[in-house]
Amino acid sequence: MEHPGSLRRRMFAVAVTAVFAIAGCSTSSPSSASAPPSGASSGAPSTAPSPSSSTTAVKLSFLTFETPALTAAFWDNSIQVAVKQVPGLTIDKIVTPGPDRNGYAKQLQASDQFPDILASINPRDFLAAGLLEPFDQAWLDANFVLPNANAIQGKTYIPPTNSQIIPLVFYNKDIFTANTIKVPTNYAEFVDAVAKLKAAKVVPIEFAGAEPWSASMVVVGLASADVLGKDPQWITKRYAGSVKFSDPLFANAMKKARDLVDKGAFGSAALSVDFATANKNFLAGKSGMYPMGSWFTGSGYMTPEQAAHFGAFPFPTDDGSLVVPFNVGGTTAVSTKSADVAAATKFAQAWSLAPENLKVLIESDGAYPMMKTLTLDQFGAKTSDLYKDTYKLVTSTNTKVSSFGWVNNDDSLAPGINDAFYALSQGLFSNKDVTAQLAQLDADWDAAAK
Repeated sequence: MEHPGSLRRRMFAVAVTAVFAIAGCSTSSPSSASAPPSGASSGAPSTAPSPSSSTTAVKLSFLTFETPALTAAFWDNSIQVAVKQVPGLTIDKIVTPGPDRNGYAKQLQASDQFPDILASINPRDFLAAGLLEPFDQAWLDANFVLPNANAIQGKTYIPPTNSQIIPLVFYNKDIFTANTIKVPTNYAEFVDAVAKLKAAKVVPIEFAGAEPWSASMVVVGLASADVLGKDPQWITKRYAGSVKFSDPLFANAMKKARDLVDKGAFGSAALSVDFATANKNFLAGKSGMYPMGSWFTGSGYMTPEQAAHFGAFPFPTDDGSLVVPFNVGGTTAVSTKSADVAAATKFAQAWSLAPENLKVLIESDGAYPMMKTLTLDQFGAKTSDLYKDTYKLVTSTNTKVSSFGWVNNDDSLAPGINDAFYALSQGLFSNKDVTAQLAQLDADWDAAAK
C-alpha cells in the first residue's frame, strides 16, 4: 500500500525552517502517558471559531488524561476556556485511568461509550472503523505553521498545534564535567560516555523500563537516527512490503540497543523503574544520561534552577550527522459518532486555538508552538534556557525525520504496532535473539496492515 507522504517528507527539513521564518517564530524568548497534548494558539483570520448558533443545550464527553504536568486543574481550566466559545455546550470530562489512552478509548468504543472528543490518541487505530472526523483544510491552513504535518492520506484528525523532539538525550552537566566526559557528537563517543560513567560508578543511562511507552525511548531514538536518518521513506516502504524490520538497516539499529544492555548501560533494576521514579533518579544525579521526550524540559518535570544543570542532544549517529526525531503534536480528535459533530468540532477548534491553553503546555510540558501568527515571546510563557536551547533544533535548518512510532501522519505505524514496538524495548533486556523478535514484529505488522 503506497502512502502519499513521500514528497512531504523529502521537503520536511526545508519546509519546517521556511515556515518558521515566515511566521516569525522566535528562539529568543503520547499510546504515551506523557507525550504532551497540544493546546494551540491563534490563527489568521481569527483566533477562535465562530460561536455555535444553536440555542439547544448540548452535553458532550471529552476523554482526557493526567500527567505530572497536565493536571486535573489544567484540563478543567482548558475546558472552560474552550466552552466559552460554544454557547450552550457542557463538557463531561472523562479521565483515562492509566497510560494507555488508545486502549481505554477502545474499551469505551466496545461498550458504545466512545467519547465525543478525545485527547492525544493515535488516529490510525480508529480510522478503519470510521470513528474520527477530519478537520477542515482551510481552518488548518489559516492557523498552523505546518498545516498538513498530521495528515494521514490527505486528511488531518488532530490539529498540528505544537511539536516535540522524541527523544532527546538529556545529560547531567556536573557529572560530565567531573568525569571529563564530552558531549557525544557520534555514536562511538556516546558508547565511550557510557563506559566512563560506568567506570565512575554512575548509572550511565536512566531507563523508565516499567512502562513500555517510556522504555521505548532508546529504540525510538535509534530507529529515528539510524533508520529514518538514512532512509526517510522507510515507513512508506514498510507499508509497501519492500522493507522489513528484520532487514539489516533496522536490525542493526536494534542490536545497538541490545548491545547497550550487554555493556551495563542501564541500572540493574531498570525494568522495574517507572517514569516518575526515573525522573527523580535523573534529577537527583543518580544517572548521567536520560533519553526522554522534549516535554521533560517543562516546569512540570524540572524547575528552571534544576534545568541549569542539564543539557540535551539528539541520539547520535555513527557518522556524526545530526538527525532530529520530530513530532508535530496535537490534542483534540472528534468522533464521527458524536451526537453533535458540529458542536464537538467547534469545541475542538476552540480548545486548540486558545493561547491560554498552549501557554500552559509550553511552560509545564515543554511544548514547542507551531502557530502561524504567534511567536514564542507573544505567549508570555516562562521557559528555561534548556527549553530555549532545544527549541532551536526545531527552528533551525537540519535533518528532521519522523519520531519513529510517535507521529500522527502518514509515517504513523500500522494499528497496534506502536505497542508492539514499545514492548520490544523491554524484551531486548531478557531476550538476546533480536532477529526472532524483529521477525515477530514483521508478522504483527503484516497482520495489522492487511
